Amino acid sequence: MNLFSETGQAGFPSRREMLRYGGMGFGSLALAGLLEQQGLAQSQAVSSETKSIRPLAPRQPHFEPKAKSVIWLLMNGGPSHIDTWDYKPELQKRDGQKLDGADRKTGFFATTGTLLKSPFKFAKHGQSCAWVSEIFPNLANHVDKMAFIHSCYTESNNHSPALFQLNTGLNRMGFPCVGSWITYGLGSVNENMPGFVVMTDALGRGLPKGKALNWGAGFLPGVYQGTPLNNANPAIDNLFRRSSQSATQQRRLLDLVKASNGEHQKKYADEADLSARIESFELAFRMQMSAPEVLNVTKETEATRKSYGLDNKKCAHFGRQCLMARRMVERGVRFIQIYSGGTGDAESWDGHKDIHKNHSKLGGEVDQPIAALLADLKQSGLLDSTLVVCGGEFGRTSDSQGSRGRDHNPNAFTTWLAGGGIKGGVHYGKTDEFGYKIIEKRTSVHDIHATLLHLMGMDHERLTYRFNGRDYRLTDVYGDVIKELLV
Repeated sequence: MNLFSETGQAGFPSRREMLRYGGMGFGSLALAGLLEQQGLAQSQAVSSETKSIRPLAPRQPHFEPKAKSVIWLLMNGGPSHIDTWDYKPELQKRDGQKLDGADRKTGFFATTGTLLKSPFKFAKHGQSCAWVSEIFPNLANHVDKMAFIHSCYTESNNHSPALFQLNTGLNRMGFPCVGSWITYGLGSVNENMPGFVVMTDALGRGLPKGKALNWGAGFLPGVYQGTPLNNANPAIDNLFRRSSQSATQQRRLLDLVKASNGEHQKKYADEADLSARIESFELAFRMQMSAPEVLNVTKETEATRKSYGLDNKKCAHFGRQCLMARRMVERGVRFIQIYSGGTGDAESWDGHKDIHKNHSKLGGEVDQPIAALLADLKQSGLLDSTLVVCGGEFGRTSDSQGSRGRDHNPNAFTTWLAGGGIKGGVHYGKTDEFGYKIIEKRTSVHDIHATLLHLMGMDHERLTYRFNGRDYRLTDVYGDVIKELLV
């Protein structure tokens, strides 16, 4: 039966009237979609339970942001603050003496209680006269861009819980990490790339303790978890389609899968993991169109590649990751996390046996690439909108473990930030004369997270997700924005 006649008989509109009414509606939908993609209109795609046809659609922040993207450089294993950024002349003078108040429970193993001076030379750099260890000769040129927090602490002296706390705010597994919270709150401005990307040790030395839980979405929908890149080339498995299959054929196959999944999803509308799995098929297809170009650092000039150390065997692996991070930021990826170091003690910043040997090696891997990243972001104008965070899950003890090593110290460590609304040349907080404990402005991981979210335009007390009858947030019931760090 033809319901829409030319004359509009039987109370129905005519074809012309239907096209006029419907066409206006379709035009409005198209305009709304275009505005949403360009970040010019508030997305209404997310419901109160964060279920959406487009869960990664860009969303408006709570207020005007200073930063649009975050690059978090995680020095896995716990770098020693007193051998990198927190110079202690008194420690140098009193090498070999007993440390008053030394607590054998501070570290994970037993320590000697005897002060161990830093084996590295320190010098002042920049207009801010920041003390920098000799293991960072290139980063020393950028201290006036950095804000140093010398009074960070975590609540565990063990790697896995400390990493969980650094990433999720809580020292136990199963909670959403900071990258997931950011993509949940803001969505993604590039529908062809993940909003949250993770790069682990590129030399194949293993994953950080706790593994993928460090970039998991916890109780948030699975679509917000980090997308890990591997250490192979290409960095994403199955990035290129099989030569026997055209893009059109693959699109038809995915459309069939999508339709089938859609029917299945109707029966399980409350299954967030199912929604995430369906979305992942679409994202994977779109990534095949754009990711190869994004990850292809050979597109850069020879001078740029050389500045990141790609011609230097010692640091080429980390330099390539930093360069890929800059390319991803250019294309709107919200949150990028890069891990320096692998699983084992000697393969990470975990200098139990020989702090000089360990930190010389790991410092040499990251110094040139990170310095190049800061310079590159500054030169391109991206540093103003990109927040760079660098630090580990805890510090090291001032007394020795054995004769030349240091144990874990959750009571004091240094984290630095640069770009994206950060005031350079700032030194916030203070440790005692040996770097053993904090004496001024104790700074929790919650404070760092609150500050990070603030710079991204989000109020950490308003960014919540209801789970098991409670409104959870990244900062739990704690956290203060560190205003002294802000421009």
